[in-house]
Amino acid sequence: MSIYVRPVREQIEHDRVIRYLQIKLKRKYDVAMNVGAEQTAATVKGPNGPVYPDLVLTTTDRSHKLAGVIEVETGESVHHLEAMAQWAPFGRLKVPFHLYVPVASADIAKRLATDLGAHVTELWTYHSIGDQIRLALVQKSPIPGEARRKADRERAAEKRAARPAPRAAKPKPAAAKAKPRAAKPAPRKIARKPASKPAKKTAGKPAARRK
Repeated sequence: MSIYVRPVREQIEHDRVIRYLQIKLKRKYDVAMNVGAEQTAATVKGPNGPVYPDLVLTTTDRSHKLAGVIEVETGESVHHLEAMAQWAPFGRLKVPFHLYVPVASADIAKRLATDLGAHVTELWTYHSIGDQIRLALVQKSPIPGEARRKADRERAAEKRAARPAPRAAKPKPAAAKAKPRAAKPAPRKIARKPASKPAKKTAGKPAARRK
């Protein structure tokens, strides 16, 4: 959403590029537009309040997380005031900021972004050939801090890969099976002898006395 009031012809070209990008990017993102003087379709919370990019990209999953913002400029709107009011806030967002300018304005856009410290993740140029719009990527740079975070992730992955594989734990020896105790022999039964019967008294005559 530019603060510059464009002539009708430039505004038509500007809105045409926005609609072209919306169709091109909707395969990957949910795309909302601020076309013309509208400032309601796509609002992003910036460091100093709400900002109104020409296109707002959000993820297609349930979270609808902010995935990037896009600003389209025409030849007359690539100037210091526009860059200070729009590009600088967009560049401070923690998402990619893509800037589209006419081919002839690429060098001016680079210089303005550098002078103001406006971080442009991707700088594109566009031009029309009949009914077609041709795009070209001019400059690409990572989001501030993203390169450092990526390097940290790579170093952590290298450290994990360099670590020796943990030794497999030795299997614990199986507990020795207790030997079955020998069954105690059954106590031997001692045969008891029957008690001797008392001798029977023989009833008889007394022995004859010897003479």
